[in-house]
Amino acid sequence: MKTMTCRQLGGPCDHQLSAETADQVIKDQDRHLKQAMKDGDATHEQAREAMKNRWKHPKQSMDWYSGTKKAFAALPED
Repeated sequence: MKTMTCRQLGGPCDHQLSAETADQVIKDQDRHLKQAMKDGDATHEQAREAMKNRWKHPKQSMDWYSGTKKAFAALPED
């Protein structure tokens, strides 16, 4: 299990997300951003929009995805 923060994934806060894989932590970040917006937390709006729009630009999205996977892999186990 490894932990990344919302901020490490491009968000505005230090909410911790723990998962076994980078893919799972990315999915958890997406859920966190959705919930923050649903709760009226406007500070997460920019990160949520970036997450939603990321896949409209395949090159940029793959760069972000590859970087996130590398950052996750470099983390120590919890």
